[in-house]
Amino acid sequence: MSTPIGNLGDITLRALAVLRQASLICCEDTRHARPLLDRYGIGTPTQALHEHNEASAVPRLLERLRAGETIAVISDAGTPLVSDPGGRLVEAAVTAGIRVIPIPGASATLAALVACGLAAHPFTVLGFPERKGKDREDALAMAARLPHAVVLFESPNRLADTLRDLAAIAGSGRQVAVARELTKHFEEIRRGTLEEVAAYYEEVPPKGEIVIVLAGATTAEPTEDGLRATADALRAQGFRPRDIVRMLMDEHGASRNLAYRLAHDT
Repeated sequence: MSTPIGNLGDITLRALAVLRQASLICCEDTRHARPLLDRYGIGTPTQALHEHNEASAVPRLLERLRAGETIAVISDAGTPLVSDPGGRLVEAAVTAGIRVIPIPGASATLAALVACGLAAHPFTVLGFPERKGKDREDALAMAARLPHAVVLFESPNRLADTLRDLAAIAGSGRQVAVARELTKHFEEIRRGTLEEVAAYYEEVPPKGEIVIVLAGATTAEPTEDGLRATADALRAQGFRPRDIVRMLMDEHGASRNLAYRLAHDT
């Protein structure tokens, strides 16, 4: 069930009815859910359901569902399962033949896409990138090469670094929009190139919930000078020559011989 991403007025009448009628509300954090439930006078019992206890909680919740009870699942904000807990319970319920009913509503992804000022359809949601390692490299490389908008989530203290890493792979001139504190009092949507937006947030450390919308890759034929600049930027970021070769070929369309030469041209 979708709940507000900041403004408590962004809740549907259907969602309120379901929350009142449910036997139990599973919350990512019961303390976080309390202001919403109190505002609308909802006294339904709550239970924490998060990444650390979901696996152990599912069997008991399935018993209650089989007994005919209705369980509502909410995250701290927005829609559950999208970079939030709930997936194990939904999968188990579907496997057990129990009906799962989505209750739509607020979504940080859709709100950011609507206001980003970039071509918003089609789009791919990659969620939070890994903090380090090859999984992070692969996720950012995928974001850079997709020909349509890509949605990423990021924490405030890693935002500038992620924008810089994207610039090294996608090019500093790629357009991006960073949506911060959507629907809240200090809502901000900053648009520009990866270079411009990264520089801004290096000077003005951000706060709050953050959504990144990266413009899709263009299909322009790569030039040797452009590929050399990309190789230099990747080298400066600490990528190994073999990784630079792969990325120049896979994400930028370079031939194997040219990619190898540029990756080793110091």
